[in-house]
Amino acid sequence: MKIRSKLAAGAMALSTALMPAVVGASSHREAPFITKNPKVDGTDFYMFNSYETNRAGYVTILANYLPLQDAYGGPNYFSLDPDGLYEVHIDNSGDGVEDVTFQFDFDTALANAGAGVALPVGPTGNTKNVAIPLAIAGGVSAGDQTKVNVLETYKMNLVRGNRRTGTVAAVSSVAGSATFKKPLDNIGDKTFGGAYAAYANSFITEFDVPGCTPTGVAAGSHSRVFVGQRQESFPVNLGQIFDLVNGGVSNGGPGQPVNLVGAVDQGKNIIADKNVTTIAIEVPASCINKAGSTIVAGWSTASMRQARVINPTGSFAQPSREGGPWVQVSRLGMPLVNEVVIGLKDKNKFNGSEPKDDGQFADYVTNPTLPELLEILFSAAVPSVQAPNVFPRADLITVFLTGVPTVNNTGTTLYEALRLNTAVPATARATQSTFGAVTCFDPPASGAVGPTLNLARVGCDPAGFPNGRRPGDDVVDIALRTVMGFLLAANDAPGRALPLVDGANLSATAFQNVFPYLNTPVPGSP
Repeated sequence: MKIRSKLAAGAMALSTALMPAVVGASSHREAPFITKNPKVDGTDFYMFNSYETNRAGYVTILANYLPLQDAYGGPNYFSLDPDGLYEVHIDNSGDGVEDVTFQFDFDTALANAGAGVALPVGPTGNTKNVAIPLAIAGGVSAGDQTKVNVLETYKMNLVRGNRRTGTVAAVSSVAGSATFKKPLDNIGDKTFGGAYAAYANSFITEFDVPGCTPTGVAAGSHSRVFVGQRQESFPVNLGQIFDLVNGGVSNGGPGQPVNLVGAVDQGKNIIADKNVTTIAIEVPASCINKAGSTIVAGWSTASMRQARVINPTGSFAQPSREGGPWVQVSRLGMPLVNEVVIGLKDKNKFNGSEPKDDGQFADYVTNPTLPELLEILFSAAVPSVQAPNVFPRADLITVFLTGVPTVNNTGTTLYEALRLNTAVPATARATQSTFGAVTCFDPPASGAVGPTLNLARVGCDPAGFPNGRRPGDDVVDIALRTVMGFLLAANDAPGRALPLVDGANLSATAFQNVFPYLNTPVPGSP
């Protein structure tokens, strides 16, 4: 079903409100209902000024879905849902309502016009063509995809205004095609001859943003899109974090609890061997900015039809029938939210609310529970682990709900989204700070509200989180320190100086320096 007909059939979908960060997998299996629908589970959202050579003036947006993929998860692997609607939203007016939306509508079909690849089986004169049970019938490469049995494609729309009632424009490639192709997952080195990277890169497609004549970009350059499997990009000590923050101030070695004040990298990235599926787009900043402003806020969503009837004689193409209005079941803006900030009773509700209505979850932000939990768990052994004692948490409101004055403030409306100032020059990969823009703030004097920007601070990198988010920004460590009061006055946060870590770390140099930046996925077989 095409996006336009999908939109005509659906009422306005619900949006999710995500609040500021603490710690946990960025948004993996974060609410009870989304665990039933992993194909539409958004896991991470990145938005940053492109730092690839000759791509100044472009903004890269990465929306990851379908968490914790085991590379060997065949034979069906990890296709996206052809009955879902995946969206990336941009608010450029500061009201928590989308102004520009990129929509992705996926389709999965078998080769040979839906019949699939078949092999002749039986003796001469008595053979039968029988459909194969696998996604491939032989080796695959960028130049030879004739053995592919499962074909994933997608269409893109650009919506200006409300995502359901706004003006819709179909997106086509520079070559003129309205249908974009998605590569197979990394089944293994034998399938791809050890050349999966070249195969996947052949699916990076150029396009132009409908209705926009870009400025500030290299002449003759175009926007780009890629959808496909990538190595999990979010480093996190997942098991120990959810085991009552299983850590201390010693050990930290293999098989031991993390040293919470030890080395930034203690080899605790337990999900490094997992993959995700990434929707990556790179567009000119001038095509998403509002005239007179260089600050945008972004988030990703996924929606499903309200009704589903299981087909009792289900086929590959139609195992169920979907209908009714769109209902949003996943949203992600700022990282590290729904797992441990929002109370369990509100997690599903959280995934179905709009950013403009974030006030209903305000208590989870202004009076966060994680600092209290950390104090309960560790203060006996480490007396300096004390929760901040000032409420409401003006520092969290400033950084996560309005943006930072003179950096990426979007106004007075309190809502959660990943904010980016597109005018801040990108920092080259080699010199990016894993602590991003947080290192650019001085804590306030006693009684003052919010942090103070100081671009002269050692290590200041204003192009990083929370001014957007790049793959190399260590948002877990940033969040741990921020929630314990790093940006508060010392008398309001006794534990503000603690160099808290989760022991899992990746720097920018661990990722690619070119679009789509995230690394080639882990193969299912060496």
